[in-house]
Amino acid sequence: MYKSFKEMPVWNEAMEMAETIFRLSDILPKKEDYGLTSQLRRSALSVSGNIAEAFGRYHISDKINFYYFSRGSLAETMSHLEYGTRVGYFKPQDVESIHSMLETLYESINRLIKSLKVKYKTGVKSKSQS
Repeated sequence: MYKSFKEMPVWNEAMEMAETIFRLSDILPKKEDYGLTSQLRRSALSVSGNIAEAFGRYHISDKINFYYFSRGSLAETMSHLEYGTRVGYFKPQDVESIHSMLETLYESINRLIKSLKVKYKTGVKSKSQS
């Protein structure tokens, strides 16, 4: 059982991804500060934020919902990266390395959801363990 969300491997993966996205988005033009730059950074950071929020929830159904939100933010981040690549802001090779990180994180979140669904169906009480 984790004592803090900071101990969770999935949260650490999400933070690493957000840091990588932050550095990548630094190359975006100033005209995108309130557009793509903001959207990309917000969605990337939302992944770890929702994992932390899930950790703080007591009921398994609440935890599952926040992991779904986290997964949704991850998909949004993928979409923003695709757009940035299509309009020529990002080099495909730079996004490809991040994409594999995102896919791994997506799988990790899916495993958490699946595990919690099993607990939910069996009626196991939750403590902030995942």
